[in-house]
Amino acid sequence: MPFMSYLDLRGNHFTGPIEVSNSSLSSSRLEHLLLWYNQFEGQILDTVSKLTTLIDIDLSFLNISYPIDFRVFSSSLKSLLKLDLSGNSISPASLSSDSNIPQSLRYLVLKDCNIGRFPELLNSFQNLEVLDIPKNRIKGKVPEWLWNLPRLSFVKLANNLFDGFEGSAEVLVSSSVNILDLSLNRFEGAMPILSLSIKILGARYNHFTGNIPLSICSRSSSLEVLDLAYNNVTGAIPQCLSNLRVVKLRKNNLEGSLPDMFSVGATLRTLDVGYNQLTGKLPRSLINCSFIKFISVDNNRIEDTFSFWLKASRDLQVLTLSSNRFFGHITPPDQGPLGFPQLRILEVSDNNFTGNLPANYFVNWKAPSLKTNIFGRMYMTDYENGDYADEDTIDLRYKGLHMEQQMALTSYTTIDFSGNKLEGQIPESVGLLKTLIALNLSNNAFTGHIPMSLSNVSKLESLDLSRNQLTGTIPNGLGSLSFLAFIDVSYNQLKGEIPQATQFNGQAESSFEGNAGLCGLPLQESCFHPSVPPMQHPNQEEEEEEEEEEEGVGLNWKGVAIGYAPGVLLGFVIGQVVASYKPEWLVKIIGTNILITR
Repeated sequence: MPFMSYLDLRGNHFTGPIEVSNSSLSSSRLEHLLLWYNQFEGQILDTVSKLTTLIDIDLSFLNISYPIDFRVFSSSLKSLLKLDLSGNSISPASLSSDSNIPQSLRYLVLKDCNIGRFPELLNSFQNLEVLDIPKNRIKGKVPEWLWNLPRLSFVKLANNLFDGFEGSAEVLVSSSVNILDLSLNRFEGAMPILSLSIKILGARYNHFTGNIPLSICSRSSSLEVLDLAYNNVTGAIPQCLSNLRVVKLRKNNLEGSLPDMFSVGATLRTLDVGYNQLTGKLPRSLINCSFIKFISVDNNRIEDTFSFWLKASRDLQVLTLSSNRFFGHITPPDQGPLGFPQLRILEVSDNNFTGNLPANYFVNWKAPSLKTNIFGRMYMTDYENGDYADEDTIDLRYKGLHMEQQMALTSYTTIDFSGNKLEGQIPESVGLLKTLIALNLSNNAFTGHIPMSLSNVSKLESLDLSRNQLTGTIPNGLGSLSFLAFIDVSYNQLKGEIPQATQFNGQAESSFEGNAGLCGLPLQESCFHPSVPPMQHPNQEEEEEEEEEEEGVGLNWKGVAIGYAPGVLLGFVIGQVVASYKPEWLVKIIGTNILITR
């Protein structure tokens, strides 16, 4: 195939060697060779290095049994622009500054290659634009020379052991980098001053301290994504963050209130400030964020009523208000259905919400399925358009566990109203939520029956209705929910037999305790009570047998006692009559009749 220029064999799990004749190698015009996730054997790199027209090579996750020597690409691949060796072991010696890799290289991806030192050979790569070296073991400080590479625009150093930067706090200022991912390292101290061209900064899971630097405000015209989650940043949230598309400040020590900072047309998509010490109210200017999809303010000290006004944000998919001081009703003022048609996750647990939920409460909750790519993720790294490869995080109570979950918005459809003061019946309209995976209404004051309509929620995996005042029986239809892995109805007023289906028999006994009327597995209380005649005292039986033997007849001793007194009286009267006539044969006949009558 001498005219082939593009060969994509990714993800096929091919085995064996690649055999190419010398004549084919010499006449090849192949430019793009993509082989990731296969299991080729033999010296595949020798073959690849002879395809001199290649400009794009992807050999990631080939399970090559020997360390790859970078120098195999140095002599012949003069036009190489992209190289991805992720998931393979790299020879440390070949990463030194004298490896003589083609200077034309623009994209270098070395994810999960067990690298322990920063690749010094990159110092001379004046054309390098993308450096993607996450999930290695590189420790120490990021070298100062890296930021001097003139065309460098994307740097991903995530999931290593870096603890700082060489040079001054302004080492990044003159850099051309506009996407920088420092996540999952050990950086500490104050945040560095960002480059003037920065668009995306990911720095979650580090040890940065101090306030959010005001220098960020001077970058607000270019900065789109700021992720400082899981650090130890303190102080207030700057008002200048209003122009950003993604703001993630989860699990820091931020104080004060959320600034009411969003103007009409704001591009904010994600706001996550959970697990801080924020007070005040939700900023009403969030209504100006027409594109917002994700709002999480859980585990703060916000004191406000339910944000019905956010229904104007038609794309809102996740709303998490848990563990704050919200109060009042979560029922719309007009008592109609909840007005969030795109909502997938609603968590308002551990607040002070009160009132009833109308029967049509969930009618408008459509929760359409979202399209994903082959990785099942909504947001992926794209070097061309600069999307940030990170996922939103929620604090989720799921299958009886309390956990923090990193997730794409396609992963869950959940409702958590637990730990409030809600009362009345659970709305039958909950059965309309076809994509619902987890429902938690525990620790409230709901009454009435468990809705039969829950049997229609075919994807339900987790159901927690514990610690309410529910009555009636457990619907048998729940046993048809094939994905239902966790159910807890403990401490209600339920009665009757627990449905004998796999979904119920596999639960812990504690999931049903506290219901005096429930019986059947997995409880110890059986639903069947066979009648057993009362046991008689042995002495009583012996006495009866002795009396029956003495009488010589099958009469009960009580029957004898009843007939004894009248018999004596009648016998005395007849005896007097007989005595006056003395006919012995009559006495015998009358006596016999008396005995028969008795």
